[in-house]
Amino acid sequence: MTEHFPPAGPVQAASPGDGDDHRPPPPRLAYDVHTWKEIAHLLANLPMSLLGFVYVVTALSTSAFLTVTVIGFPLLAAGLLGARQLGKLERARARALLGVRIDEPSPVPRRARRSGDEGFFPHLWMTLKDPVSWRTVLYEVIRLPWGVLTFTIALTSLFVAWPVLPFIARGLTNADRAMVRGLLSPSDELERRIAELESDRGVVVDTAAADLRRIERDLHDGAQARLVALAMDLGLAKEKLARDPQAAARMVDEAHGEVKTALQELRDLARGIHPAVLTDRGLDAALSAVASRCAVPVRVEVDLASRPAPAIEGIAYFTVSELLQNVSKHSGARSASVDVWRSENRLMLQVVDDGVGGADARAGSGLAGLAERLDAVDGILVVDSPAGGPTRITAELPWRG
Repeated sequence: MTEHFPPAGPVQAASPGDGDDHRPPPPRLAYDVHTWKEIAHLLANLPMSLLGFVYVVTALSTSAFLTVTVIGFPLLAAGLLGARQLGKLERARARALLGVRIDEPSPVPRRARRSGDEGFFPHLWMTLKDPVSWRTVLYEVIRLPWGVLTFTIALTSLFVAWPVLPFIARGLTNADRAMVRGLLSPSDELERRIAELESDRGVVVDTAAADLRRIERDLHDGAQARLVALAMDLGLAKEKLARDPQAAARMVDEAHGEVKTALQELRDLARGIHPAVLTDRGLDAALSAVASRCAVPVRVEVDLASRPAPAIEGIAYFTVSELLQNVSKHSGARSASVDVWRSENRLMLQVVDDGVGGADARAGSGLAGLAERLDAVDGILVVDSPAGGPTRITAELPWRG
């Protein structure tokens, strides 16, 4: 008995005169672009699995045989790095033909994280124990029999079981998708976080070094220079005290003014490191003090029932300080506002001004550096600043209270 299958094409809805209005349309075996991609993937499994299997077996067996020599372990490390490239190729094939979106694993670390040692041997050891490479090796080994099986089934179905080939292709490629996700995806969220932290660590170190250089420069060019000049003036006043008391008194009076100026510079410098008002009274009082020094009127609203971690509080303070400096220097605004609140386990900051707009964190400005510093502590900076304004900048930080 010959079974006739309906031709592929769009599904037509039943009209009221077609009998049972609620009967679903008969299944249609449509050879759409996704089906053809799945078939192409199955047919490519054999050559790809052969390539991977031959490479892995050759690289591992050769390097294992040579481990008694000085080149054995470096050769094994090179083979594992090559396996990583095979995994990258397979992920690209899965993306193109199976629609599987998988993040690329983090690169092999250049140094041991605990010891901080750098150089050839620490990197060699990190490569030899790289879990991504070894999972790729396992993937290539088990793929050979699977590649032979799927290639044979797909090729045979093209000539023998053509009507049901889409269902066969979907079932086999679902297994392929599971293998790619299980063996070629990053280990877990922790691995991705390690890669991010490796990058963020550099940002933190660079920022700390820049802050130290700024403090050193401010001390050397400001308070230190002023105190040196003050010591010299007092020495001259001491010499003139007996001969010309009036001149000595004038010099002491001038020195008194210099002392006041030096004290103010030291206070400003200390405020730039960590203001005492922030430690003593929290963000509300500290941000109000910052707002009072802004060139435009600023409304401050802090709605916090408790205080976040001191480090997060400090970052929030300096973030708002820098944003209000930008308002004073570049915005041309007539007024601004600062709002601070807590949303679950995040500290939210928002600075709004009615200036000319056009701020862009991607333009290499101070906003870009601020975004990097926030990212280093798992924070986010969002800039909404259309031409003509207003500018709305939102920062999000972890609470960690």
